[in-house]
Formats: sequence, structure tokens, C-alpha cells
Amino acid sequence: MAQSYENFIYEEEFILNSRGVKLFTCRWLPKDTEPKALIFICHGYAMECSISMRGTGTRLAEAGYAVYGMDYEGHGKSSGLQGYIPSFDNLVNDCSNHFISICETAGNKKRRRFLLGESMGGAVVILLHRKEPSFWDGAILVAPMCKLAEEIKPHPIVINILTKLCKIIPTWRLTPTQDIIDIAFKSPEFRKEIRSNPYCYKGRPRLKTANELLMVSLDIEQNLHKVTLPFIIVHGGDDIVTDPSVSKLLHETASSKDKTFKLYPGMWHALTSAEPPESIDLVFSDITTWLHNRAAAATLSHQASEMELKFKHDQQHSSFS
Repeated sequence: MAQSYENFIYEEEFILNSRGVKLFTCRWLPKDTEPKALIFICHGYAMECSISMRGTGTRLAEAGYAVYGMDYEGHGKSSGLQGYIPSFDNLVNDCSNHFISICETAGNKKRRRFLLGESMGGAVVILLHRKEPSFWDGAILVAPMCKLAEEIKPHPIVINILTKLCKIIPTWRLTPTQDIIDIAFKSPEFRKEIRSNPYCYKGRPRLKTANELLMVSLDIEQNLHKVTLPFIIVHGGDDIVTDPSVSKLLHETASSKDKTFKLYPGMWHALTSAEPPESIDLVFSDITTWLHNRAAAATLSHQASEMELKFKHDQQHSSFS
């Protein structure tokens, strides 16, 4: 399915992963112009790409980027038990296989490639980078899940019990937690949109899912120094779903030479979608400025390489004259 808008084209299709699971994919492509770079978006837990991340895809496509998304297994329009993550590794591998296949098509091989992850999608981005440390040119981390905030983390005794239970009844929805919608989304209108979106999971976290998220967040928290790619973190100062102080720690601890941290006082977790329009504009202005600078730098670097090759060729040619 394809839809044409004034400044971009939106397309959808389903693919099969290596396990035979049907996965939904979508893309926002700039219209009548070559993309400045490729951006691959990773949505958050219980969310999906085509509706809840439409604003992100649209804004970035209108800014000149080709944007690609995929609903994870058990999320959105993809197959699988809704809200169920039996293996975070499988989820990361699905993203890696699909995104890299796009990068390796003939028209995209020379384009820069960036990852963008929101919340749990930030954890996916970090693990995609760890899987292929030199493949990605940069990352935008939007309130990334590097550690579960203490306000939503179950008590250690509860965690111990749930860890044992998830081996017996992994899909049961027994994990005690606050209503994430109420504490993540400041905008009442966006809360209503999420609650009415049939592709967003709204039940209690399933036992195995909760355990996978906890284990992944602990792993990332302990290995922040392994992050080496250029990145920008944007995080709301009043976020109580993912911890802004851990984003600050990632910025301080990562081995990356090119790293930026933007903290927005008073903003909540969903700072690209559920804040006042002027606040969302500010966040996207910071994101697109960061992207433009690095896409432009890549273009200049490519041009310099071509000039250097031409110079060497001319020198060789003159030496034979």
C-alpha cells in the first residue's frame, strides 16, 4: 500500500522473518528528492510504528530523510501474541536483518544510516549497535530504556517470584505496575489516541516480557561504556518511566567521541508526541539539526575523498605524459 502526500510518500508491506513470523513494515520517503540519509526507527514497548510514530516519520521525511520502521513480533500489526516478547534477542535480530537488507540495496549502499529509538526502542538501538559496532553512522535516543525507573520497577522479592513464574506461565499478565499511559503521556488527546489504538497493547506486562525487559535494562546499564557510535539523547526532565539520570550517565560513560545530551525540564516520557506543540517542535529542531550536521559532514567527506582520488589520478596521468 502506498499513499502520496505533499512532501512525502508513505508505504506499507509485510515480510516474513527467519522464524516464519509475519512482520509489518512501513516507510516515509521524501518526495521528488534524493534522501539526505536513511533513518531506522525502533518503537517502544506496547507501541507500533504506523500510527503512534507517524509524527516522527512524517517530520523526518519532510526534513529530507528516508525513514523506515517495523513492528516487532507481538506488537502493532505484526503477528504474535500481543504484548509478548519471548526473546529480546529475536526482536533485535529481526530489526537488524530487515534494516541491513534495506541499507544494502543498490540505491542505498552509499547513504549514511542512522538509528532512532524511543523508550524500549532505545534499548533496541543500543543492542543493534553492539551487534554491528561499525555499521551504523549514528543514533537518536529518545528517552531510552537504559534502566527501568525505580517508580515502575517491582520490588526485588516480587521480581524473584515473577522470574520463577515466567518459566511456567510466561504469557500470563500478572506483572504489577502502574498504568504506563497515565504516567508516560502528558497530552490527554494523545492518551485517548493510544487507548483507542487497537494495535497498542494496554494490558499488564506478560511475565516473560517483563523479565526480558528487566534483564535487557540491567545488561545495558552495566555496559554503557560499550557504546561507541555518535549519538544524541533527548530526555524529559520529569520522565518517571525511563530514568533521565541514566541517560546522563550514558552520555558521560559511553566511549563515543561525538555525543550530545539534551534534557528538557518539565517534559515527560513521550517528548516527541504528547507534549505541547511548541515543545515537540523544539525537540525535533534539536534532532534535525544534529542529523543535518552529520549528513552534511558525510557529504563533504565523500566529496573530499572524490577530489583526493581525482587528484591522485591526475598526478599518475601527468607522470606518464
